[in-house]
Amino acid sequence: MKSLFLSLLVIPGFIQAQRWHVNVTGGLSNYSGDLQSKTYTFDQSNFAFGAGAQYDITRNFSVISNLSLMKLSASDQFNNADLVFRNLSFQSNVFEWNLLGEYTFLDMTKKTVSPFLFAGIAVFHYDPYAYDTLGQKTYLNPLSTEGEGLPQYPGQKPYSLTQFAIPFGGGIKFRVSENVVLAYEVGFRKTFTDYLDDVSTIYVDQTILANAKGGKAVELAYRGNELKGGAPYPAAGSIRGGSKYKDMYYYTGIRVSIALISRKDGYYGRGRTDCPRNVQ
Repeated sequence: MKSLFLSLLVIPGFIQAQRWHVNVTGGLSNYSGDLQSKTYTFDQSNFAFGAGAQYDITRNFSVISNLSLMKLSASDQFNNADLVFRNLSFQSNVFEWNLLGEYTFLDMTKKTVSPFLFAGIAVFHYDPYAYDTLGQKTYLNPLSTEGEGLPQYPGQKPYSLTQFAIPFGGGIKFRVSENVVLAYEVGFRKTFTDYLDDVSTIYVDQTILANAKGGKAVELAYRGNELKGGAPYPAAGSIRGGSKYKDMYYYTGIRVSIALISRKDGYYGRGRTDCPRNVQ
């Protein structure tokens, strides 16, 4: 009776353990916005790294949570020809936490390859910066380059550096062992800000901007005058960026998923909840 009681306690623990996985992801990140007009490209890509946990609710549906670090950057130097004159650029590290639901179309305890889709919610923190002509790193948010927060421009609201996003994407999985699955995936982040790159609407009056935020704000709000033959600072109210569409960031990478139970325990690695098999 005692042995039966212990079995009832231990066996469910093994069954639950099979459902848990550790995930590690590495790849390239990019963004789409005023300084990078392409929706999806590897041009000006940077590193992306993430790690997290996965729990299989069924053999096809999982819940995943990750912490990720991505770097975004872009420059008008590589932008559309009609925007090179602005000479703007930015860089930003993006720290993200997400919670995802993932659907794998085929049962990976029986198949070795399957497509999958995921979607969920994310919170991310970013802080765009640029380097001036002397190579000095300057964060752009405090400069109010488009008059954000200035009384003369009540319609230009300050933007938060911590935001929500909707992550979604998909890819294809490959089982390489009973415990390990590799996935090639592309993940997009729909954001609700147009200021990932600190560019969105108009140029503000340079005298007002200089008096409120200093000469560095004017210097980094428009950099066309740094180019040979470049035009002077544009008139107040001139278009600086396009606010119709919000910015988006994304990554392309490889995920390694490791099940928290081994073959020697007599169970399949991923999401297997039936009886153990005999191991020779």
